[in-house]
Amino acid sequence: MNAVGIDVSKGKSTVTIRRPGDEVILPPCDVRHTRSSIDTLINEIKSLEGETKVCMECTGRYYEPMATWLTDAGLFVSTVNPVLIKDFGDDSLRAPKTDKADSKKIARYTLDRWTKLKQYGLMDETRNQLKTMNRQFGFYMDQKTSMKNNLISLLDQTFPGANDFFDSPARSDGSQKWVDFVYTYWHVDCVAGRTLDVFTEHYRNWCSRKGYNFSAAKAKTIYDVSKDLIAVFPKDDVTKMIIHQAVDLLNAASKTVETLRAKMDETASTLPEYPIVMDMNGVGPTLGPQLMAEIGDVMRFEKRGSLTAFAGVDPGKNESGQYAQKSVHTSKKGSPHLRKTLFQIMDGLIQRSPVGDAVYDFMDKKRAQGKPYYVYMTAGANKFLRIYYGRVKEYLESLETNESE
Repeated sequence: MNAVGIDVSKGKSTVTIRRPGDEVILPPCDVRHTRSSIDTLINEIKSLEGETKVCMECTGRYYEPMATWLTDAGLFVSTVNPVLIKDFGDDSLRAPKTDKADSKKIARYTLDRWTKLKQYGLMDETRNQLKTMNRQFGFYMDQKTSMKNNLISLLDQTFPGANDFFDSPARSDGSQKWVDFVYTYWHVDCVAGRTLDVFTEHYRNWCSRKGYNFSAAKAKTIYDVSKDLIAVFPKDDVTKMIIHQAVDLLNAASKTVETLRAKMDETASTLPEYPIVMDMNGVGPTLGPQLMAEIGDVMRFEKRGSLTAFAGVDPGKNESGQYAQKSVHTSKKGSPHLRKTLFQIMDGLIQRSPVGDAVYDFMDKKRAQGKPYYVYMTAGANKFLRIYYGRVKEYLESLETNESE
């Protein structure tokens, strides 16, 4: 038994090889993430006598290249949740946090859990790209929200409340009417400094150029509100530059978000489970691809409980003797990205209240019982995942059956 413990970091990994009886075959050493260094490590591992298993933490995305390279070389590779390694005792009161100590600990964990380790499953290129796009989508959504809040805070100094004039949804290119409006009318005096007739005509021409619907009543409402507003910043070139820069940055982020949204849906549509996932209640062209990106291939989960545990929405237990706690927090040991997507789906179901939907009816029942928000939302996410697992797995198995026939 040769246990290869790898502590992965950016650009390099620290490797330790141990055998039962605290026999050290390879003391902790650093391996650069280069072709020559990895090939040398692979050759050294393959030269060992006996069965060999490689183990590493699935931390961020740093571990994926190393896991892929070693798996492609025909080695048994297992990736485990970092929490399991952290909670694993190393028969020592000292707890040094170094790459060398971690690699030694992972090697000992490999020996201790030898029969329970599972082979790392390579994601196909499409799923890997979809997952990467989803992480980028989340990043740019955060940037968009930050830039939107920044623009609104600036408008509070130049045109308070201008962001509330319109509630039109974003276009396919990410542009929004209120954002385009404040780019042209960036200061309250851009409206209040004109007469009503002049502003109305100017607003009519603006709507025509931008492709928005014109309403004389809306123009009068904006004008009447603007006449009573007070701006902190003066109407000058500096203020105009500040607002225009904020709008340009927000538009750039919005365009990137919408481009990623469309590309994710296009990529997800090539996956076999796409039609059955998109047919589920609460899932649309945005949340559907996100769900498939974070879950990956559902066939890699042995049972429904494995998927709910992966998401971290599995119910906890706290029992001792005659005592059994009735309400226990969920584990939250799984993917936070998947939990976020699930909560967005649950929130959509709560808002739409679809009649006859099993997940919504279950959440509504919990809510009627007086359960707190996070309790019935998490319970709904758990039930949704169980339904997802059953439908998607059955559908994929039917496709495999048809292909074999």
